[in-house]
Amino acid sequence: MRLPAIAVSLLAICSLLCSCGVSAQKQAEGQQSSNTAQSKESQSKETTPPPQPRAAIDPNKFAIIIAGAGGEPAYTKKFTSQADSLHSALTTRFGFDEKNVFLLMEHEGGGPENGGREKVARATAEETRKAFGAVKAASNAESYVLIALIGHGSFDNQQAKFLLLGPDLAARDYAALISSLPARRVVFINCSSSSGEFVKPLSGPNRIIITATRSGNEQNATVFADHLIAALSDDGADADKNGRLSLLEVFNYATRLTADWYKQKDRLATEHALFDDNGDGVGHEEAKEGDGAVAKTTYLDSKTAEQAGADAELARLLEEKQRLEQEVEKLKARKDQMKLEEYEDQLEKLLVDLAKVSQEIKSRRKK
Repeated sequence: MRLPAIAVSLLAICSLLCSCGVSAQKQAEGQQSSNTAQSKESQSKETTPPPQPRAAIDPNKFAIIIAGAGGEPAYTKKFTSQADSLHSALTTRFGFDEKNVFLLMEHEGGGPENGGREKVARATAEETRKAFGAVKAASNAESYVLIALIGHGSFDNQQAKFLLLGPDLAARDYAALISSLPARRVVFINCSSSSGEFVKPLSGPNRIIITATRSGNEQNATVFADHLIAALSDDGADADKNGRLSLLEVFNYATRLTADWYKQKDRLATEHALFDDNGDGVGHEEAKEGDGAVAKTTYLDSKTAEQAGADAELARLLEEKQRLEQEVEKLKARKDQMKLEEYEDQLEKLLVDLAKVSQEIKSRRKK
């Protein structure tokens, strides 16, 4: 029997809320939190957040963090500190194994300038390629790979580059390196100036591309990295209050704090972050025109693996549930481009499949 349009819509909402474990009350709280974000963010800056418990390690997650050439001591110190903070967040809160996180900075080794970390290579083109090669060798199609560039960028009206020690690598070089990876889930974050030019060459299916600027012409030093890293340790970034941090939530929180920073300084904003996750090569400053579906359902944590434990079948079901939730979001993003009947048919099928998988998960957990 065919469901009426309104019934399908209501079922979609109910199913999504239930599958994410979010009550209507918490959704309202999330909206209220968004509306009062500025005051809460100000409070968070004034207090030191409590230590985060170390998450269970997920051996199938990898990260490459590059703190590029600073050019002067103040920037070198800043980029090193930001990269170190990102490394700490990934390995303590989000389950990245330290041996699978490759850290590149101006100074190699375990000196005090690197926070005492021993596994640090120099931020050169050669070491960057080595890091990608190591991830390629250790990862597989189901792996999750995050790449973060922190530093200065450049754009000469032809190609954009991220500044390294010695020869730099251009956007097309990173595109080739990413394409060499077997992993289907890739997150690429470029926090440098002129980074907006990286969106088009790096865009692709199941890739989330985030840049600090919207074009190569925004060439001033950026502050986006500070606020993106802040999002990883602030519970206020979890807008839907489901206890998980999605890449879309991280992006929204960081862009909001970045805009607030310029307002508080009474300065004209010289950076406007973009993200692209639908593979069309066009970045947006917010979720629209098809962007947002993948980032909304891609999380930094590994809670599906944690919940499954050693139960391989439960892990498969949880992954399938997350995939179906992502397909629902993708479909919703395309609604305006589809005939209503076609949209309802596809939505109904996805929701039925989602309900079946959710029931299987419940049954599996009772065993």
